[in-house]
Amino acid sequence: MSSLPIAIRKAYLSRKFKRRNRSIFGDMSLTLLLGIFGLFSVWPLIFIINNAFKPLNEIFIFPPNLFVQSPTLTNFQDLSIIIGNSWIPMSRYIFNTVFLTALGTTGSVIIGSMAAFPLAKYTFPGSKTMSKLIVYSLMFNGTVTALPNYVIMSKLHMIDSYWAIIIPSAASTLGLFLMQNFMVHIPDALIEAAKMDGANELTVYWKVMMPLSKSAWITLIIISFQSLWGTTGGGFIYSEKLKPVSYALSQIINAGVARTGVASAVTLIMLIVPVVVFIISQSNVISTMATSGIKE
Repeated sequence: MSSLPIAIRKAYLSRKFKRRNRSIFGDMSLTLLLGIFGLFSVWPLIFIINNAFKPLNEIFIFPPNLFVQSPTLTNFQDLSIIIGNSWIPMSRYIFNTVFLTALGTTGSVIIGSMAAFPLAKYTFPGSKTMSKLIVYSLMFNGTVTALPNYVIMSKLHMIDSYWAIIIPSAASTLGLFLMQNFMVHIPDALIEAAKMDGANELTVYWKVMMPLSKSAWITLIIISFQSLWGTTGGGFIYSEKLKPVSYALSQIINAGVARTGVASAVTLIMLIVPVVVFIISQSNVISTMATSGIKE
């Protein structure tokens, strides 16, 4: 069984996909178009980075300058002073955020993939109805589901605890939908071959489906991570000791016009981690988008 995942991976990756040929003019036009859209996409990021190093007199200039003229670290120094005077240590806020993000993301991947496996590869009474309900559930955003989530967490006596954030995130249907649509394109022959070698359902899931779905669950990790990293606890967490770091930083931002520079520094700090995570994992995200429409 030790060589089974390697053999299956080689068999799956050996499939060749045809590429449509384009003319040189078509390639140049596409590159130019993507470059223009790329500039529009990177513009806000450049503005946020520069704003964090601007003094107040440059921040309030209208029309605003894209690049900083007199760089300063005053905004970050003021932020450190404000954090130092907080009665809850910043390390506690950071721990809360890391804990919520780690458990919520892990739960989203495990629950989403385990539920997606039977829906993608087996037919049972109600499977098609369940798949349709999953698609329909994606139409409702967090604002619509906030009240039902609160009622459920209240009935479970989990309000004002970490679980009020972790459980709804782990049970998100977005992860289930993403994993199901990726797993459905994995050839059934690989599952049959694994079962002929004596693998049970759990072994097939863990050693066949999960390795071949790596791009999908890494994409799910990024989506879940970004959602949980920026959460403030909403109406689910009231204890100050359980609040995430985004809540503490949001309070600094809402303190008034005098802290506009500090708010710019906070925005940059909150942006760094998700951007770094995405850059590291972007190849897997692209792979997921590219292979999600492949037919057997």
